Amino acid sequence: MAELTIDAVVFDVLGTLVDEPAGLRAGIRALTSSASPSPSASLSASLDDSGTERLLLLWQRHIEREQGRIVDGDRPYLPSDALDREAAEIVARAAGAEDPAAGADPDAVASLARAARRLPPWPDTVAGLARLAERFPLIGLSNASRTALLELNAHAGLRWHQALSAEDARTYKPDPEVYRLAVTVTGLPPERLLMVAAHAWDLRGAQALGLRTAYVARPVGDPPTSSDRFDLYAEDLADLADRLGVS
Repeated sequence: MAELTIDAVVFDVLGTLVDEPAGLRAGIRALTSSASPSPSASLSASLDDSGTERLLLLWQRHIEREQGRIVDGDRPYLPSDALDREAAEIVARAAGAEDPAAGADPDAVASLARAARRLPPWPDTVAGLARLAERFPLIGLSNASRTALLELNAHAGLRWHQALSAEDARTYKPDPEVYRLAVTVTGLPPERLLMVAAHAWDLRGAQALGLRTAYVARPVGDPPTSSDRFDLYAEDLADLADRLGVS
């Protein structure tokens, strides 16, 4: 493998730096604890862990499907806020947090949608970013909208030199135009940027534009396959800093 020489580090946010499922689970539990189950609801308001996971999966599948449709050109662009609202409505109905005559409770839906912005950082995230920032410019590159990304960063205490939203490209990763945002803002050749993510699909997208890549293992990520060839593989951000020679 060629020597890895980089001038800036680009980070995925959702799943890589914050525990997205944990934040959504908290929102779902808060929703169902106050919901009044209706006879037609597919899930009751009092959910065990398996019920919470079923609702979480509903959310995740909707976001993945609709972002994919937008990338493929099958749906006009909508920012992540709007997709989160759609997912929250689906989950609220499934959880029984609805008035059968009026549909999903607007307050419950709005509260659940906001849970997508209140995501806890992984234990190593804050210290790892601070350490890496002493050596490299750090750029957040997220599918979250501008407003969602601002709140995410503030809630989790993320340290950036610049945060970029896919909203500026009016598409979603892994569309090359999203990664191009980082190339444009730095003014650097793609091969001088290191894309860090817990999702192999995200890193493949960055590779397609020529960025260097680093996979960081997370419990909720998308692991590499046997055919993936990334530049670095790290257990966490401390390990990544070590591999990049950051003291």
